[in-house]
Amino acid sequence: MVLRVAVVGSGPAGSSAAETLAKAGIETYLFERKLDNAKPCGGAIPLCMVSEFELPPEIIDRQVRKMKMISPSNIEVDLGLDNQDEYIGMCRREVLDGFMRNRAAKLGAKLINGIVFELEIPKVDKDPYVVHYADYSNDQSKGEMKTLSVDVVIGADGANSRIAKAIDAGDYNYAIAFQERIRLPDDKMAYYDDLAEMYVGKDVSPDFYAWIFPKYDHVAVGTGTMKVNKSRIKELQAGIRQRAASKLEGGQIIKVEAHPIPEHPRPRRVVGRVALVGDAAGTVTKSSGEGIYFAAKSARMCAEAIVETSNNGQRIPTEADLKIYLQRWDKRYGMTYLVLDLLQRVFYRSDASREAFVEMCADKDVQKMTFDSYLYKTVVPANPLIQMKITAKTIGSLLRGHALAP
Repeated sequence: MVLRVAVVGSGPAGSSAAETLAKAGIETYLFERKLDNAKPCGGAIPLCMVSEFELPPEIIDRQVRKMKMISPSNIEVDLGLDNQDEYIGMCRREVLDGFMRNRAAKLGAKLINGIVFELEIPKVDKDPYVVHYADYSNDQSKGEMKTLSVDVVIGADGANSRIAKAIDAGDYNYAIAFQERIRLPDDKMAYYDDLAEMYVGKDVSPDFYAWIFPKYDHVAVGTGTMKVNKSRIKELQAGIRQRAASKLEGGQIIKVEAHPIPEHPRPRRVVGRVALVGDAAGTVTKSSGEGIYFAAKSARMCAEAIVETSNNGQRIPTEADLKIYLQRWDKRYGMTYLVLDLLQRVFYRSDASREAFVEMCADKDVQKMTFDSYLYKTVVPANPLIQMKITAKTIGSLLRGHALAP
């Protein structure tokens, strides 16, 4: 028999899964409604993603080697990479997603320009899943209703995942990200040539941060906050515009965008022969709000488990087989999520704690650990003396700012 897999959504997650499956010779269908989709996103990717996912140089708009952290009282701390071979990649999602999607299709995934509106769950365990979708391949204004029977489904269709709803995967808390793409005059754009900025303060976000990230010919200016504060999102965006007013002077807004960001994993990420990956599964990290790398990585690990347990498509994997992906994922990254959750709880709860956070970022050892963990996703145990120093500095910063809880 030949295993048939439907991958719903063709962002970095869906495309990574489809590529891995297609390389193994598994019959793969990749669904995407908007082939020119420009997903609202800060667009920062770590250096390890460039090499691990074999991304070509033209995918990267800017190589950021300098970061400026700006506290609620506008104290600025400069962070920099000493190694010129290292950088944070800044991408436009329409460029990154298009490349990864097209590569998956060239490797054998069958790309369907359509929207999945229903997933029919089989009543008998080994019967196929039936995907109901509207195919827009021939007419972009009117979709042709079709069905497809498959053995396995991967839901990579984002925070508002229909696949997650179909399998009753449970809900999760989420944040709202709001972003403006602003084209700056040449002299203003030159300032952001290889520099990104992060602003903290209750005026720009009560529970997150605001950012200015440079892209090809513009900057992405945005903020995020938990859904309980979503009615304030435009007020918070006005806050970052005001804080950075002199740097954005003369800029022209070319696009306004917003989207939800999952704040923790869904209660159920594998049900039957359906697996969720990326935002649909809730793989965005706390504190940093990073999602692109972890979306692609979770999808690749899911697809690798399918390839492995199906003997390259010769048998239908079970729910237990698909859950191998979750076991490996949680073992590898579970502690990362716990630590970042703790950091967000400690440092984003008040302006005093945010001041302490920015002060701590001035320490070179803190900067090195931060960049190493972000760029390479490997937390290398530091020298015990350095660990003690960082712990003492953290507590001292919080105490000086009267931000440490009793």
